[in-house]
Amino acid sequence: MQDDALQQRAERAAAALFERDRASQALGMRIAAVGPGWARVVMRVRADMVNGHGLCHGGIVFALADSAFAFACNSHNESTVAAAASIDFLAGAREGDELTAEASELWRTRRNGIYEISICNQQGVRLALFRGRSYRIDGQVVSEPSPQEE
Repeated sequence: MQDDALQQRAERAAAALFERDRASQALGMRIAAVGPGWARVVMRVRADMVNGHGLCHGGIVFALADSAFAFACNSHNESTVAAAASIDFLAGAREGDELTAEASELWRTRRNGIYEISICNQQGVRLALFRGRSYRIDGQVVSEPSPQEE
């Protein structure tokens, strides 16, 4: 498949997945860019996302990274879920910060993948580093014609 077709597939899969992703929508996330094995998701830290220390709750940062992970590993239009994930928090985010999670595919086989997601603020300061392992389940994110139908 040519690069343009792979890019279009990634965009269709991400759009379909995001349309059904109520959690990412509720947190105000938006897909800034997506490509085969790659995604960038942004989110502004709201007042209801701040913990008792005045910092963005770690679970919210994790959710942003997890969403970017999901869009990257489903960009091949093969239904894929998380099998494991971990995060290292490096610095805090505050209310009003715009966070960007950029996910990159490091390794992928027929059933598994490893992705690294970097979360930065609007100044480019890295706030967290997330690593996820994906597992491919049956099905596609969005229906595509089989090679015989094309």
